[in-house]
Amino acid sequence: MVDMLSFKSTDDEYLDELASYVAVPSVSRDATAETMQTAAEWLAAQLSFADGRVVATAGHPVVRADWLRAPGAPTVLVYGHYDVQPTGDLAEWKTPPFEMIRDGDVIRGRGVTDDKGPVFIVLKVAQAFMAQENALPLNIKFVFEGEEEIGSPNFPAFLREHADELAADLVISADGAMWRPSEPSLSIASKGLVTLDIEVTGANDDLHSGRFGGTVANPMHALSEILASLHSTDGRVAVDGFYDGIPELSAVRRAEIAAVPFDDQRYPADLGVDEVFGEVGYTTLERLWERPTLEINGVKAGGKYTVIPHLATAHISCRLVPGQRPEQVIQSITSHVMGKAMAGIRVAVHPDHGGVPAYTIPADHPAIRAASAALQIVYPGQEVLLAVIAGTLPATVLFEEVLGVKTLFFSFSTADEKLHAPNEFMRISRLREGMRAWEELWRLLADGPHRLASVVRTTSPESGGVR
Repeated sequence: MVDMLSFKSTDDEYLDELASYVAVPSVSRDATAETMQTAAEWLAAQLSFADGRVVATAGHPVVRADWLRAPGAPTVLVYGHYDVQPTGDLAEWKTPPFEMIRDGDVIRGRGVTDDKGPVFIVLKVAQAFMAQENALPLNIKFVFEGEEEIGSPNFPAFLREHADELAADLVISADGAMWRPSEPSLSIASKGLVTLDIEVTGANDDLHSGRFGGTVANPMHALSEILASLHSTDGRVAVDGFYDGIPELSAVRRAEIAAVPFDDQRYPADLGVDEVFGEVGYTTLERLWERPTLEINGVKAGGKYTVIPHLATAHISCRLVPGQRPEQVIQSITSHVMGKAMAGIRVAVHPDHGGVPAYTIPADHPAIRAASAALQIVYPGQEVLLAVIAGTLPATVLFEEVLGVKTLFFSFSTADEKLHAPNEFMRISRLREGMRAWEELWRLLADGPHRLASVVRTTSPESGGVR
């Protein structure tokens, strides 16, 4: 067994090193090329034992490394990203976002849980193996991108161009998150995504609301009516064709979800709202895991001054479930919106590039079985929950399309750690737990079905194992 405790003698040594990584403000949306290069080079240096290198793309670079000295063992491709979200309003941060701070049993800073902390865990496990055994237990290829937070615009071309060298038996993603901190979990699905803008145009310019008010159509009024028409009052999406292709939620699946401990009273209280709201006929957890969504993410028009805006724009995102096709969803919304045209205004729908379908991996896939067994070793006596990521990880569908392999989500981020929000944090305990679990996972995958079968037998549901 790799002794992670002796590899770094104190948590502070790990945290100091992670802090130097978090300090690089690698915001892919607006960071300079030099900043992104710095973050990529930090990662590549960590992978020097495997020929870590920075590879140029049409956008931000990709970090690559390979350790392929385990003949006969499987080959896995480890995926993650080094870019982070913008900070948002700095006034809402308790601590500087790019100065990682230890606050009791958590660390705070932009990227600590999405995705720098989880990637850091993988790096430290690999380095510990090399320091103590001078080898990894299986063949590992590493690929870390710098554009995940902006939709990975250049990663598809990179992956297709390098498909032969990235071929593997399985992808393991350090990105993703456990569902909640109260039990270990694995995600067996993630929702797809389409985004679009609805644009309503009126006059040539903004108009004085006194001199022109009541004589021309107001694009903001028109847009408000269009947006209100997208849902019925009970929360169902009121767009013809939106739900096409989605299979009925089976009684078996509903029973599985109902068996998951979930507090319907605490959920809204934790979010600061009076009660839950959503599509009628489904529980909160069924809506989170099994039903698609259409959300209005923002509206832009005019301002706090007395004009009739000439342009009003709404930003829309839809999270998709298996059975939905991104292009069909866009077509349905476009038809609905264009059917709401009014006199005196022009309406347009502008879909964003790169819709992503939903992703699933079977609950009985060997990788899920191995990961469940690894978590059971690290969290003895606790059931491993098989959950769904309500967000979207575009690379999973891409890996399946280009490389023909499934992706295992194996992240030690937790969904409540304010990913993408001010005051992002990560539980310090997850670092050591994650290192131990990645070690066990690699060993189980390397040793093959015989050891896995013996471990699974001792972590069956009857003994407090996988649920």
